[in-house]
Amino acid sequence: MPYFTTSTGVELYYTEQGEGQPIMLSHGWPLSSDAWQKELKVFADAGYRTIAHDRRGHGRSEKTYTGNDLDTYARDLAELIEHLDLHDVVIMGHSTGGGEAVRYAAQYANGRVAKVVTAGAIPPVMLKSDKNPAGSPIEVFDGIRAGVLKDASQFWIELSESFFGANRPGSAVSEGAKRDFWRQGMLVNLAAAYDCIKAFSETEQFDDLAALDVPIYIAHGSDDQIVPIAGAAEQSITIVKNGTLKVYEGAPHGIYGAYQDELIADVLAFIKG
Repeated sequence: MPYFTTSTGVELYYTEQGEGQPIMLSHGWPLSSDAWQKELKVFADAGYRTIAHDRRGHGRSEKTYTGNDLDTYARDLAELIEHLDLHDVVIMGHSTGGGEAVRYAAQYANGRVAKVVTAGAIPPVMLKSDKNPAGSPIEVFDGIRAGVLKDASQFWIELSESFFGANRPGSAVSEGAKRDFWRQGMLVNLAAAYDCIKAFSETEQFDDLAALDVPIYIAHGSDDQIVPIAGAAEQSITIVKNGTLKVYEGAPHGIYGAYQDELIADVLAFIKG
């Protein structure tokens, strides 16, 4: 299995498939590169070199106690991309990974990025504030912290319901998908999972969005219960210079089923366009 050691000595796991223009995939919290299994194959089959990494503290990467913040995540990503000597990169991030992708493209890309794709992403900031009154109050994130610290295993089980919209009438998400969410969640280091809550909820990315100088495709489910669209994508599209927003009607936060198939097709079209 391929590993890369960052300049701070942290060992990161990554996986890649295919050849061609690189697509770098950045996963959401508390998951790993396994969340991108379908995208890895389909994008590789379409003629792209597709790469996904486990963020520090997550998956098979080193179980870190420090550096669990968005800026460090983006710097880790930059070092991995430089190590692989990738150019003309399409960087795609889901949820927290969307914030990581935007921070990397805005501050650390050094001309290596061609396009950005986000899905259910956290920018500009999840926490409710004067800048983003549509955000969520701090009590929401304090509740997440309490749940993770009390019984992370049970918390991942419960979170999978709203993550995939399984609590909605007519949901078609499988039991297997929910169990896989739990499996990936159980690989994350508790300290990293806990600290990442602050990272994904309180990191302001207004300036990152404004600084992007490449096209960005912003995808978001209209029924996203984890990162509500009003405080996220609907705000982000008003800040970026060259953005496309697509709202996936009725789609949840988790990329699954018909939403996943439609998103994959749209991303391929965006890359080629």
